[in-house]
Amino acid sequence: MTDVVGPADPIDSAQRANVIGAGLIGGSIAMALRAQGWRVSISDVNSESASRAVEVEAADEVGFDHGADLTVIATPVSSIPDAAKSALEKTSGMVTDVGSTKAEICAAVRHSRFVGGHPMAGSEQDGIAGARADLFEGAVWVLTPTDETDERIFARVRGVIRRFGAEVMTLPPATHDALVAQVSHVPHLTAAALMNLADGGAVEHRALLRLAAGGFRDMTRISAGRAVIWPDICVANSTAIVGALDDLVDRLQGIRAMVDRQDKVALFQMLDRARTARLNLPVGYGTVEQVTEIAVPIPDRPGELAAITTLAAELDVNILDLGISHSGEGRQGTVSLVVDANKSERLMGGLMARRYNPTVQGYNNLQGQRPVDGSSEVGSGQDRNQTGG
Repeated sequence: MTDVVGPADPIDSAQRANVIGAGLIGGSIAMALRAQGWRVSISDVNSESASRAVEVEAADEVGFDHGADLTVIATPVSSIPDAAKSALEKTSGMVTDVGSTKAEICAAVRHSRFVGGHPMAGSEQDGIAGARADLFEGAVWVLTPTDETDERIFARVRGVIRRFGAEVMTLPPATHDALVAQVSHVPHLTAAALMNLADGGAVEHRALLRLAAGGFRDMTRISAGRAVIWPDICVANSTAIVGALDDLVDRLQGIRAMVDRQDKVALFQMLDRARTARLNLPVGYGTVEQVTEIAVPIPDRPGELAAITTLAAELDVNILDLGISHSGEGRQGTVSLVVDANKSERLMGGLMARRYNPTVQGYNNLQGQRPVDGSSEVGSGQDRNQTGG
């Protein structure tokens, strides 16, 4: 469940920390700690990465501080247990990690001063070059204490993380792994499978990848992530991933059957339920009632995006999030703008005055729709409830 306990625990600004691993997450943690007044020592199997972290002022020094109050392990999953055990032996302080699987790690590192952790944050940039002190602001950071974890240690680790601006969620290690298998690990593997399928087809049909429009690019974007970390993740979380893959295969088989029997009503139910669920995903800018997503078709030419963002600034409308989908049909695309719902009509009016054709695309615009065959019934009452209307 989400941790909503009081204000963050007070932190002595003179405290010292180790960060083991000078990649994107480790570097960002080091920066966030320094921003809070910590003295940070950083190390990495690649000495150049650690030195670079000091050069960009992500850390104070290269090395391992035996007197550190906190050690954060930001290495590949397979090396976390040994690194955590070593840190617990060499220091008397708190130890936590950022691995994306938790059950295997927490079972291997049973100690009162260890708290398993996993920040749900990332960046399109890789390595220390992409590190930023504010990477975790508004992000969910899962902590997975066990029966062995000292409550005071857990409270202190939680306090450090909350000072990064993250939302702390506490879960049992096995529950964490089952959930991230569904929302992170299987989606990544699915994106890779789709990308490899298209790439294989492109050998025979050279036009295939040129036809890849915004939807395909959005679905396969995460397959561009660093491949080197994923074999370890899949091995460490194999049971949960295999179970989630089996569920996905079952659902795909069901969809295949709908398409094969040309069942438009069942397809509509499935697609509409997915659309409703997608539009109601929690957003980091407030509740779904507080934001509106506006889709703006634009020609693919210089200055169009700048014109839209400048107009929003002129109208005092803050763009909370922005995405661009390119069309495979000609030089055009769609800009998706997430804005405060109270100011959405102001921006819509301004866009229409500039001869754009904006539409409200999601969140608070869920409208009931009839099945594609025009019938008034979509199956049983139970089915209608399951589709969310």
